[in-house]
Amino acid sequence: MTLSMTGFATCSGQLDGYSWTWEIRAVNGRGLDLRIRVPEWIEGLEVAARKAAQGAAERGNITLNCKVTRQDNGAGFTVDEARLHDVLSALKQIAQAAADHGLDTTPPSTVEILAYRGVVDTEAASTDTAPLSAAILGDLPTLLHSFNQMRSDEGAALHGILTDQLNQIEVLTYQAANIIETRADDMKARFAESLTRVSANLSDDIDAGRVAQEIALLAVKADVAEELDRLRAHIAAGRELLAQTGAKGRKLDFLSQEFNREANTLCAKANHTELTTIGLALKAVIDQMREQIQNVE
Repeated sequence: MTLSMTGFATCSGQLDGYSWTWEIRAVNGRGLDLRIRVPEWIEGLEVAARKAAQGAAERGNITLNCKVTRQDNGAGFTVDEARLHDVLSALKQIAQAAADHGLDTTPPSTVEILAYRGVVDTEAASTDTAPLSAAILGDLPTLLHSFNQMRSDEGAALHGILTDQLNQIEVLTYQAANIIETRADDMKARFAESLTRVSANLSDDIDAGRVAQEIALLAVKADVAEELDRLRAHIAAGRELLAQTGAKGRKLDFLSQEFNREANTLCAKANHTELTTIGLALKAVIDQMREQIQNVE
């Protein structure tokens, strides 16, 4: 099975006046980078969420977020009257000291006073969060299942695209082999003609046998049979990789580089238009395949 590195899922829940929303999203990455953002006041939530999410994917940049809010906005905090008294007394002393030095001060607003540390105690800080944490974590399996289902659906589409592209490469390789076979006699005749022409113009101090060896060497260098054999081997390896389970994106990426190397060599050795055209078509398909492979886990 082929999985995509990109995916997204979300789910929500509520318990005892609290509501929460999980969100997970993933994009392409060389390795596995898991980032988790959860409320710090829910003890143990981040550790448990990380442990659950680490097995969801093998590659990709994954962000897992959980937002928790109270449904009853009027509740959930208390004012520490002793702390408030201390803050007001301190502010009064500051104002008096400023007045003694002839300085005017602007009294702080109620909101600014409540913002002083310790004046307001949130209920969450003093509440046992274990039941809430358990309920929130209980939604993670559903979230991760939806996340991987999306990656699986996209992976199936990628599998089909890559299979089609391997088939295109196979057809082009077959066409190149046919051209080489049908033009073999023509190529031999061309090299023989070249040898005859060069030999007729040789001076007595140039070894005709040496010239024949050089022309034969050029013929060998123009032979693309080895490149075509390697392309066939790469096609078989690509199909085998697609049939495997687990992460395969890096191996496919390396294989696409090998495909590209053979296509470049084929273009460099091509000695007539038809073979050059096939080589360029191969490079185009291989480039498209490499773009798709970047999304494979």
